[in-house]
Amino acid sequence: MRRFFNDSGKFYKWGLSILAVYLGVALILGIIWSFEPEDFDVLEKARQEADVATPELVAGVVTTSALIGVVETLLDKPGGYLSNDMTPPGIWLDNIPNWEYGALIQIRDLSKSMREAFSRSQSQSTEDKALALAESRLNFDSNSWLLPPTEKEYREGAGFLRDYLTRLVDEDHSNAQFYARSDNLHYWLSSVETRLGSLSQRLSASVGQRRINVDLANVEVAKQSTSSPSELNVKTPWRDIDDVFYEARGSAWALIHFLRAMEVDFAEVLEKKNARVSVQQIIRELEGTQQTLYSPMILNGSGFGMLANHSLVMASYISRANAAIIDLRELLERG
Repeated sequence: MRRFFNDSGKFYKWGLSILAVYLGVALILGIIWSFEPEDFDVLEKARQEADVATPELVAGVVTTSALIGVVETLLDKPGGYLSNDMTPPGIWLDNIPNWEYGALIQIRDLSKSMREAFSRSQSQSTEDKALALAESRLNFDSNSWLLPPTEKEYREGAGFLRDYLTRLVDEDHSNAQFYARSDNLHYWLSSVETRLGSLSQRLSASVGQRRINVDLANVEVAKQSTSSPSELNVKTPWRDIDDVFYEARGSAWALIHFLRAMEVDFAEVLEKKNARVSVQQIIRELEGTQQTLYSPMILNGSGFGMLANHSLVMASYISRANAAIIDLRELLERG
């Protein structure tokens, strides 16, 4: 009997030791996995994907390659894709999963624009099948961990994008096209504008605001489904403040790469409109959102209080970028 208890005690100690080692390793991995991925060179990525060394690239190659690169970064960064993790340390982390979601929203918007606009000469033309399949895969549930896992669907989506890219650079075939026109760029920027506008409002609500209801402003005859108060009290719940911050940071990270790619593929359009500097200014504002965060947590000081408010700083960069996008869209609309 004594031997039994002695053996049980040894097993108990061994179990505690193994658990302690596991938790220690998980803690270290969690710290490593919490670092955001670095930028990548969209031109270098395009040359790798197109397997060419010449400076001249077919229209659409850089944009498509940038989209593939952002998708694969989500999947291949340290720790891989974390949003659907069910075990430590991934299940403990929430900053990077929110960062992933922000980037994923921009991925989905661009893949939709590529299927509906960039790859079609007019509204009645046939959509590219590979782009349609890519969009459906990239819109798969971001939290699915089994049957099928999210990673499998997104990897297939990147594969369909690569199939489109392969046909795009093949001079012997013309069944894949990318139309670098001002109206197509305007179409995509409209999606970006609405996304950034929403993020800016959510970030600004970190300290709480009394807002005038302007839902039906500037519309002579209009109505809405249900009545709303003339003033709204909007405030982001304290537990969601860091979630919104990292979602905005991930969204801006993806947008930086897409805009750098658009600057190349739409170079002639931007030059004609004298709008290249506008794109560069948008990129500059978004790059400000990627500065190193030295605080161990997202601070939520009042607007003019003693402590910093990281959400308001992020909202400032996002708002300025969004204002520049609105100006760019107006410029593209002009003849």
